[in-house]
Amino acid sequence: MTTTSVNREARPVRSLVPARMDRLPWTRFHWLVVVGLGVSWILDGLEIQIVSQAGYQTALHLSNAQVGAAGSVYLAGQVVGALVFGRITDKLGRRKLFILTLAVYLIASGLAGFSWDLWSLLVFRFIAGAGIGGEYTAINSAIDELIPSHYRGRVDIAVNGTYWAGAALGASANLYLLSSSVPSNLGWRLGFFIGPVIGIVIIFLRRTIPESPRWLMTHGRNDEAERIVDEIEARVEAQGVHLEPVDDSKALEVTQVDQVSYLRLAKVFFGEYPRRSVLGFSMMVTQAFLYNAIFFTYALVLQHFYGVSKSGTSYYFFPFAIGNLLGPLLLGHLFDTVGRRKMILFTYGLSGVLLLVSAYFFHAGSLNATTQTAFWCVIFFFASAGASAAYLTVSEIFPLELRGQAISFFFAISQGAGGVVAPFLFGHLIGGAHNANPNRTPLSWGYVIGGMIMIIGGLVAWFCGVDAERKSLEDIATPLSVVKRPDGAIGPEPTGAPV
Repeated sequence: MTTTSVNREARPVRSLVPARMDRLPWTRFHWLVVVGLGVSWILDGLEIQIVSQAGYQTALHLSNAQVGAAGSVYLAGQVVGALVFGRITDKLGRRKLFILTLAVYLIASGLAGFSWDLWSLLVFRFIAGAGIGGEYTAINSAIDELIPSHYRGRVDIAVNGTYWAGAALGASANLYLLSSSVPSNLGWRLGFFIGPVIGIVIIFLRRTIPESPRWLMTHGRNDEAERIVDEIEARVEAQGVHLEPVDDSKALEVTQVDQVSYLRLAKVFFGEYPRRSVLGFSMMVTQAFLYNAIFFTYALVLQHFYGVSKSGTSYYFFPFAIGNLLGPLLLGHLFDTVGRRKMILFTYGLSGVLLLVSAYFFHAGSLNATTQTAFWCVIFFFASAGASAAYLTVSEIFPLELRGQAISFFFAISQGAGGVVAPFLFGHLIGGAHNANPNRTPLSWGYVIGGMIMIIGGLVAWFCGVDAERKSLEDIATPLSVVKRPDGAIGPEPTGAPV
């Protein structure tokens, strides 16, 4: 494999594709993009919640450890899928991948409903996870590149937040499917079919979404990119919207690039954009630690410290999910108006402070199941918007040619660090079997650690963050294929340039 560089033998072309895409008003086309691509997070939330109830445990004769393995295998599949499909989407395009990855998920999740033993379940869950992991990279890339810069932040944050709509849907379905009204060996199987049924409808919708013109522009297919933008503009003008001509001074001179080698990838992350890499790492890991610490142990906390029955914990999940869903929906627009750095510091910092306050009251024994859940709702109202902003950040602060790989790289790190360490640590802090007076001190310190980690993540974002609000992606990070920017500079920012 060749080391990636701009192909200097190809003749550079002037392109207005980015400027034309960013000057578009919000239209039905953008709603199509949001609905057609944004369903990925709903499916992931649905999958996690369906599997977390472990309705298949009795039917497949699984131990608690084997049930845990099913969840871990799904997360491992997400990591592998993100890394593999992230590289492919940068090479082959966004559209091919967001069709392929959804198809992989649909087939594997449906087959999981026919599992006959542990190993068949693990194989199908791993493949379904790989499909969803690939979705994260292809979809985040496509949304960023198709949505106008004035709306990119709120859209990306809101779409990422819909994970919790899927989780609530899964929990609602489980209340019926895992009840005595449905045969025990049928309900959990039907649960695995919910996602594929939704996905079949969406995959037809996705067929109408074009390839990212920005991706085409950087891969030597500028004529095709211009044609797609022409078609989008024609749709907009058919709705009675007048589009002003784009100033030719905003054109980029681009030439085709070879595939980004792993060596070049490392040089971009750690040589050209080291502070941005620190930013992406800190934001993704801190939010993953907090989420996995609380989400995977909230039922244990309710049972162990507040005496809530195992079945009763499902009812406490709904307000928890609603808080997580409303945060990105209601706060998302502020990331485009107030600004990225200010809002990330605010959401990360406030959620961390609130977790510290809850740790004090938890240790003092002043909370009950309801007030503990209320604390979680408020904490994650802010933390959910911040966590969604983490995905937004890593998807927009690196050059377009490696956007998918940047998302997959930081996603894999966050899942590995937060997804593995946090549930294990907090499970041990909760302790053993329930007794009349369980020791609250270890878990209280766990909440203190979680709160401090979120505050640190917010401070890192403040000092290392990028003011990317309402800016073109090409202004945030110059594509590797650009040989001349509108300001007259040549190529990407040199090593050591301000980030």
